[in-house]
Amino acid sequence: MNDTATIKILLADDQALVRGALAALLDLEPDIEVVAQVGRGDEVVGAARESGAEVCLLDIEMPGADGIEAAARIRDELPGVRSLIVTTFGRPGYLRRALEVGASGFVVKDTPAGELADAVRAVHAGRRVVDPALATESLVGGSNPLSEREREILRAALAGDPVAEIARTVHLSPGTVRNYLSSAIAKTGSANRMAAARIAEANGWL
Repeated sequence: MNDTATIKILLADDQALVRGALAALLDLEPDIEVVAQVGRGDEVVGAARESGAEVCLLDIEMPGADGIEAAARIRDELPGVRSLIVTTFGRPGYLRRALEVGASGFVVKDTPAGELADAVRAVHAGRRVVDPALATESLVGGSNPLSEREREILRAALAGDPVAEIARTVHLSPGTVRNYLSSAIAKTGSANRMAAARIAEANGWL
């Protein structure tokens, strides 16, 4: 098959075995060619530019930058390239954030190979592809209730740091941090800041 009819894809996943398995499956498709593989989110844009990739398949949790950050960078720096999130972490909050930053699709890793290939073709053609069960869960669960500042403070709270340390990290007064934590605790319906941080993380809001 000639190059003009082949969809060139990049795979980004920090687990080499997973990356290799996806590459082997997708290379079996006559119209799909894996032209680049990376294990870090901050390597995606450079590798996509160098390889001429047209669709980037991105895991969520990677060193350097996560898949959502990588999708945002692709949108900003390579506007002609599409991104498709392929992840173990099928959380509604992740789905919403991925679509907000310009990802064209979101599927989970146990998607059958044929369906994954079809998702690549659809994204390449300019369509949006979302795992149907996750889309339903996202609609039922509603949007992320946390503000950007509340998310930042809860991320710091996950480490178990005291309020004074969190305040230094986010450059706010301890009193202001306590106010944000109280608001986040109320929004998540949790008992304390650690519970709020864990609930937010489980929902993909951080």
